[in-house]
Amino acid sequence: MKSLDRLLIVDDVPDNLFLVRTILEDEGYEIITSSNGHDALKIIESEPPDLVLLDVMMPLMDGYEVTRRIRAMKDLPFIPILLITAYDRANAVKGLDLGADEFIRKPIEADELLARVRSLLRLKHSIAERDRIDRQRQDFVSRLTHDLRTPLVAADRMLGLLQDGVLGEISPEIREALTIMGRSNHNLLEMVNKLLDVYRYESGSKTINLQPLDLKELLNQVVQELKPIAISKNLELTADLDDIVAVKGDRLELLRVFNNLIGNALKFTESGNVHVSLKLEESEVVIAIADTGAGISSDEQPFLFQRFRQGNHQKQGSGLGLYLSHYIINAHNGKILVKSPNLDSQQGSTFFVHLPTITS
Repeated sequence: MKSLDRLLIVDDVPDNLFLVRTILEDEGYEIITSSNGHDALKIIESEPPDLVLLDVMMPLMDGYEVTRRIRAMKDLPFIPILLITAYDRANAVKGLDLGADEFIRKPIEADELLARVRSLLRLKHSIAERDRIDRQRQDFVSRLTHDLRTPLVAADRMLGLLQDGVLGEISPEIREALTIMGRSNHNLLEMVNKLLDVYRYESGSKTINLQPLDLKELLNQVVQELKPIAISKNLELTADLDDIVAVKGDRLELLRVFNNLIGNALKFTESGNVHVSLKLEESEVVIAIADTGAGISSDEQPFLFQRFRQGNHQKQGSGLGLYLSHYIINAHNGKILVKSPNLDSQQGSTFFVHLPTITS
């Protein structure tokens, strides 16, 4: 059975308390009252109500200060505040600026009071439902990724032991099958890890460690690590990197971004080259990854950094790499863009990463 909405009425005038309480109790609300701001704040901290009706003009602590202190309580759930005032509109606006959600003028009319209370309670329940769904989503993603990672990691280690012959000699046919199984398991584990990181960025729980960073060294590392892929596809992977050190970044997160961007360029390029450049432009550095692949259609480009968008190609992927890269670069106060000419031009695509330089 749904519990009654609990309303806290704060007013130092007993007649005003009685009037507002009577109107609201007749509508079936559970009412709590307080005659001053200090006691009201204690009630709110111990048992948060669903709505606060707050008189502006009170001794010792007025309604403005009570409003400010309520909004400073970061651990509270959202509580709508309805200011009750005899002042003019300018004074009511002051209360709204401090965090109140609505105001009503004295003398109070029952119909108007009830309408404003119903409106604010709808807002309260809507936000509470949104927060509940968000908590469920976060819990689901966290549990899912954890429950998936554990058996995948165990399977990866067991496959490694089998391939190394620890459990006995295996035939070439079995070794090939284990290699395929290991590759599939690794891809699934990588997708689960990306999902977990996406969840952390979306929920705001991901912490990045910004430190002075040598971008040239970082990009050279990525290029050298991916050179074997370029060689296996008869592609040329080149780099033109300026000496730029005045940048702050999270090394591991940026490694992930550039591994993804350069790796994608190699994956979607069948002939020609992939070129990586690093340039200083005014107050930012620009990293460009250009390829000679098939390009990206103008219809796909606006949705390229959305979750699970893979584009109209035949390559396998989770559709999370660019989405996660977008979050990581945003967390660095930068931006990531793509430029791809008409598909018929055969000029490929260029991804640009803009990062701010360190300001003195």
